[in-house]
Parts: sequence; C-alpha cells; structure tokens
Amino acid sequence: MSETLVDRAASATPQRISRRIRGLSDRAIAWIFIGPTVILLLAVNIFPLIWTIYLSFTNYRANRPGAEVEWVGLRNYQRILNDPEIWQTMQATAHFVFWTLFFQVLIGFALAWLINQKFRGNDLWTTIIVLPMMLSPAVVGNFWTFLYQPQIGIFNYIVTFFTGADPTSFSMIGDVRLAPWSIVIVDTWMWTPFVMLICLAGLRSIPESIYEAAECDRASKWRQFWTITVPMVLPFLMLAVLFRGIENFKMFDLVVQLTGGGPGSTTEVTSINLKREAFEKWRTGYSSAYAVILFVTVFGLASIYVKALNRVKNR
Repeated sequence: MSETLVDRAASATPQRISRRIRGLSDRAIAWIFIGPTVILLLAVNIFPLIWTIYLSFTNYRANRPGAEVEWVGLRNYQRILNDPEIWQTMQATAHFVFWTLFFQVLIGFALAWLINQKFRGNDLWTTIIVLPMMLSPAVVGNFWTFLYQPQIGIFNYIVTFFTGADPTSFSMIGDVRLAPWSIVIVDTWMWTPFVMLICLAGLRSIPESIYEAAECDRASKWRQFWTITVPMVLPFLMLAVLFRGIENFKMFDLVVQLTGGGPGSTTEVTSINLKREAFEKWRTGYSSAYAVILFVTVFGLASIYVKALNRVKNR
C-alpha cells in the first residue's frame, strides 16, 4: 500500500520539479525541511532581541509612537547601573534564587534517595509528591494566598502548633521580614518535585554492580554514599540547578499572585520591576536596556555554569 502511494506521488510530480529534486544533495533537502523552522525561530527570537538592543540606545516610549526618537547612547545603561532601586531588586532576586535552589536541592535529593529505596507504595507517593509541579503558578499563588491569611488560613495555625505563637500575631505576606520567605516556601513546595525527578533519574542510572563491588571491598553505606552516589548524581543535580536557577531568575507570575512585589518593594524581583518600567511608566528604551542587562547576566552566568557542568561530566 505504501509503495502504491509513493508511486502515485511520483507520477503526479511534474518532470521539471522531479529532475530538480533528484539533483539535490541530502544536505540541500535537509535545509528545505528545516528552513521554515529556522526562519520562524529567527522571526520570533532573534529579531525581537536585535530590536530590543536597538531600543536600549534610544529614549523611545511605546505610548508615544509619533514622538521623535532620540539616540542617547549608553545613557540608559549608566542610569540603570547607578540606580540604587535596581540593585535592591537584584538583591531581592538573588535572595529568592539562592534560597529556593538551596532548599529544592536539599529536599529534592533527599526525597529522590528515599523513593529510590523502592518501598511499598513507592509509585503512589511519587505521584503525590509530583502533583504540585503540575499546577499553574497563578493557581498556586492564589491557593497559598488563602493559606497565608492569618484569620482563615491554616499555615499560621500549623506554625502555632509547633511554636505556640498567636496565629494572628504575624502575616507571612504582609510582614516585611516574612514576605520574602513566604515566596521561597511556595516555590520550594511547587518545584522540589522537579529536582527530585532529575535526581531520581541519576540515582537509577547508577549500575548495581558498582555497589556490589564496593560491598565486596567492605565499604560502609556512608562510604558508598559519598564515593559512589554523590559523584555520579552530581551532574544530574547540577543540571537541575541550572534549569531552576534560570526559571527562578525570571520568576514573575507566582510573586505577583502572592505579594505583588510588596509589602513596599521587599519582594519586587527584577521581572516585576522590569514590567513596571516598561508597561506602567512606559520607559521603553530604559526598560529595553534593563532587559539587555538581565539577558547578559543570565547568559554569562549560565555559560560559566555549563562549563563547570561539562568538567564534572568529563571527570
């Protein structure tokens, strides 16, 4: 049946086109297939990037399309790098990224190690643990907003059960000191399963023969953990840190739903600050320079990290 369809397609093709196709090399035919995809990627990714870089050197405002655009050079970059509010948002972002990665790696690896023991009900618990990462960040943000309410939420009562504090004496999303940690808790709850799955894949990729050889050499379980498990899972763990680090650096929707950047500007991460500059103050050229700086920062740190990851993999 397939040969008949091929014969029909060949006979229906004009001879002029069929001669040209027969004369094409495999590389040319491959470019014919991937060419539209490359053009689409250039239109969606590369052109906006080049346009943003151009706008970063101007005073363009999107709400004034008819106004004269002035070339300002590096003035936008100088203003951003000398703005203390920008550095405050960078500090809030660094606090969020560092602590979420710390807790997600610690808890995720521990959960992966426990699940890898293959106890009874292993699959059920794996499914339950993975559920949070299947939810939308907007839904998770609204859900935890109710949990954090001092009067009706259960989070304060759970804290009261362990500490004895008055449940109405503190507000996780309303207190300047607690608001950053409220976001860390929610993001850790939501994305620890992602780190767990990657670590679990690393643990299950370790051959059992290595542990058997270690037992023959009378190596203790603690020795096996530090000399076999950790080194062989480390590339997977570093890969999870790379993915989560990039995602957390540009976190937006979860923070907006929980705190909106408040109280004050305590939890105003760079993505929220960039949105306000671009779509509330309409400083398009300024915000374009801001976006370029963030892009270069993430790209540079990710490149350095990938080199370190490759060294660990090739070790």
